Amino acid sequence: MLTSRFHAVCRRACLPALLLLGGCSIFASKPAENPSSLPVEVLYNRGADALVARDYARAVQEFDNVEQYYPYSPWAANAQLMGGYGQYLEQKYTDAVGTLNRFIQLHPSSRDIAYAYYLRALCYYEQIEDIQRDQKSTQDAMAALQEVVNRFPESAYARDAKLKIDLARDHLAGKEMEIGRFYERQHLYAAALTRFQRVVDDFQTTNHVAEALERLVEIYLKLGLPDQAKRTAAVLGHNYPGSIWYADAYDQLVADGLVQGHNRQIPSPDRPGLFSRMFGWVF
Repeated sequence: MLTSRFHAVCRRACLPALLLLGGCSIFASKPAENPSSLPVEVLYNRGADALVARDYARAVQEFDNVEQYYPYSPWAANAQLMGGYGQYLEQKYTDAVGTLNRFIQLHPSSRDIAYAYYLRALCYYEQIEDIQRDQKSTQDAMAALQEVVNRFPESAYARDAKLKIDLARDHLAGKEMEIGRFYERQHLYAAALTRFQRVVDDFQTTNHVAEALERLVEIYLKLGLPDQAKRTAAVLGHNYPGSIWYADAYDQLVADGLVQGHNRQIPSPDRPGLFSRMFGWVF
């Protein structure tokens, strides 16, 4: 998607210059002139050629030259956006965010404004850290991606942003699980309970919920709370009946003599509506 957008933006701005220059590649020649003495079309196309050649640092410099020496030309806005794209490809995400923020502020009615928001969100998304590290970058990415969805809900960018939001949420849930497992190993059961419960409550669409429920069963049994363990296991069985996590939870209940070990089914709690109050997503 980024590559196709690059060609679209580049094509709109480059066509007059390509006609002017007779289709010659400017990037192949290296004139000694000061950039201020060169036509704006030459500077812009030099940047476009550098992007194609994956010389991202030079591309960014050439697009900066367009902005610096021809700030009021029709080329300046595209140069700013393409400079941000070059910084993104160069993995200078902080610089790219700054460039894209300026583009968004200066050109809110641009036909490429949705792409600018999306590219900015990708800059945050690419900085998501491993679950062993702080997750502020994940939260920033989710906020920026959600802004794309909110502002441009019918666009292809919004569809892709939604997918990336789901992946980021799964990443955050994974972080909660990692912390919860650590607390459980340290026998800090109240702290572990909070982490696993948060996965169940706040990250219901992720792949970590079944394990979180099983961990809750495990902790409730360790804390001597069999009723809570059975209720949670029943929720696990209702939503993930064939999972290894339900099998593990059921085996633990059998070992504690809380259920019979013949049919792998845990009776629902007696109190109607308890599941919907505890886990509103179950029924």
